[in-house]
Amino acid sequence: MKTTATGLLLLVALVYVLATWAKNEGVSGWPGFVAAAAEAGMVGALADWFAVTALFKRPLGLPIPHTAIIPTKKDQLGASLGSFVGENFLSGDVVRDRIHSLGIGSRVGAWLAEPAHADRVTAELATALRGALTVLRDSDVQAVVGEAITRRANTAEIGPTLGKMLAKVVADGGHRKLVDLVCTRAHDWLVLHGDSVMDAVQGGAPGWTPRFVDKRVGERVYKELLRFVTEMRDMPGHPARGSIDTFLADFAADLRTDSETRDRVERLKSEILGRGEVQDVIASAWASVRAMVIAAAEDEQSELRLRARASLMSLGARLATDERLQGKLEGWLEDAAAYVVTTYRTEITSLISDTVAGWDADQTSRKIEAHIGRDLQFIRINGTVVGALAGLAIYTVSWALWG
Repeated sequence: MKTTATGLLLLVALVYVLATWAKNEGVSGWPGFVAAAAEAGMVGALADWFAVTALFKRPLGLPIPHTAIIPTKKDQLGASLGSFVGENFLSGDVVRDRIHSLGIGSRVGAWLAEPAHADRVTAELATALRGALTVLRDSDVQAVVGEAITRRANTAEIGPTLGKMLAKVVADGGHRKLVDLVCTRAHDWLVLHGDSVMDAVQGGAPGWTPRFVDKRVGERVYKELLRFVTEMRDMPGHPARGSIDTFLADFAADLRTDSETRDRVERLKSEILGRGEVQDVIASAWASVRAMVIAAAEDEQSELRLRARASLMSLGARLATDERLQGKLEGWLEDAAAYVVTTYRTEITSLISDTVAGWDADQTSRKIEAHIGRDLQFIRINGTVVGALAGLAIYTVSWALWG
């Protein structure tokens, strides 16, 4: 287009020369009109050429003031552009109005309600979760988890909580099944190991007692012990069972109210937590959880992914129809976006100004000219045409008035 604009300038110059020659040769009428139009067209073309050229460089290399505007004012233009963007696009009200007009809540809801879209989001979440768990080092996470659990356990007194739980279990009779199990196992063991019990009793007898007496005593002790355990097993109202109930109830009360009992429980807790075996168990829990979560994330039919998919579709269905939920989501987005643009407006606009400031002046001028040069050449062409028409109009009016 630059060639076209320059060619048009040369054309009107040639027309001006020919029209002026014809006028000087005595041709009357049209040469005056044509010469006036061509002369004004040349003026318009030259003026617009100067204006367009002055944007990018100094016309004819002359140090004319207010020329080469883009190379010399590049940094100021970048700062002005950044300020313009910040004031007109990065204001809280503008961002809020724009987000509100988009109707994001209903759109997101309708999109998530589609099974294919829910599958896609679930897959992306699973990939992100798997990637995050893969990047984390087991040793670091295990140390953090172990420390967090230990610190939490050490700071929380467990005595009252254990007492409350134990009191609830005793009140509901939940411990009786355990007592039944112990009695049954004790009875079965005594039946199978009667000789061992009698031998133990005889072995503890004084050396001066006759052996047959020791044997009779051992048999008697075994029979009484077996009878006692059998009665405890078969009689829910056995006095020994009642004693166990009373002991557990008293112990539960002591755990809640007795400071000495609570202190002993805390010391026992600290000793248990301090053991290396317990720390290893706590640390190894992370490895198990990590492996379980990764396996669930990779399996498309795992309960984790199926539940996530169902939750996303349910959320989408609610978002698509529940205006109150839509308002909440859009309100959160508006607040978040407004916070970002108002808090980091300077950083965002400085990205524009700093980027422009880092450009080479001549290279920037050439890039801009390459992008908008075609339209600028049309300005030159229009200037030539408009100038010619204006010159023709002025000459015509003058001729009509004064001849």
